Amino acid sequence: MWFKNLQIYRLPAPWAFTPEQMEEALQSQAFSPASSNELLRQGWDSPRANGKLVHVVNKQMLMMLGTEKKLLPSSVINQVAKAKAAEMEEQQGFPPGKKAMKELKERVADELLPRAFSIRSNVWVWIDPVNGWLVVDAASPSKADDVIKLLLKAVDRMPLESLRVQRSPVAVMTGWLEADEAPYGFTIDQDTELRATGESRAAVRYVKHTLEPDDIRRHIAAGKQCTRLAMTWTDRISFVLTESMAIKGIKPLDVIKEGEAVTYSDDERFDNDIMLMTGELAKLMADVVEALGGEAKA
Repeated sequence: MWFKNLQIYRLPAPWAFTPEQMEEALQSQAFSPASSNELLRQGWDSPRANGKLVHVVNKQMLMMLGTEKKLLPSSVINQVAKAKAAEMEEQQGFPPGKKAMKELKERVADELLPRAFSIRSNVWVWIDPVNGWLVVDAASPSKADDVIKLLLKAVDRMPLESLRVQRSPVAVMTGWLEADEAPYGFTIDQDTELRATGESRAAVRYVKHTLEPDDIRRHIAAGKQCTRLAMTWTDRISFVLTESMAIKGIKPLDVIKEGEAVTYSDDERFDNDIMLMTGELAKLMADVVEALGGEAKA
């Protein structure tokens, strides 16, 4: 198992909060299935289906936020409400008014909710208390922020901060492309996005396409800056760095897969994956931060 996306936050390093303390803190928000009249239910679920909300491997904490959402499209509500409104009109001789129609839709939604299909989804959270990282495996910052809000409700006075760096990722990535040179330990791959900063917001995207330095420089000279850049780290992990300093599209390369230990059970395989992933990603994040000028101190 590997995280696909990293929304990165900072904790003190080392952070003295123990897995036992985290387990106790999350219990108040443990996941339970949604009742028949609930549209949405969220809570902390067991990463290994053993009842424990915190899974620990080599001092690394792994948690999972579970969400159950009922699928009740507005088109279905409107269709049923329209049919009921027609019945009301036939009975009373005139169509229901705006207020009555709104109340009718609310009643229809309440009636349909117990029969609605449910969809489950999970968001993984990794805490590295040794190096002071907290990472949410989410594609968007807003989704990660929703997870963090629930975590901060559970853990009183959690000393969590956004990761801030000395230099703008956009400016630094643009500089790498303009110089046609990546920082030490990194190589530039064949995906990037350059976007204009003016009102036009014009953008050019390269997907699996050779980045010709002269073409890239012409775009930069015209006022475009790099907002996404595909890279490879030490020939071990490929990823995309974004303007918000999220690391997306993570793929461990063959050199890592070849070095995986032979395991004999699902639990051993899972723990081995987590130990390998957290060890590699902690180094990757540290190197990305260094390439962006180091952390910005308050």
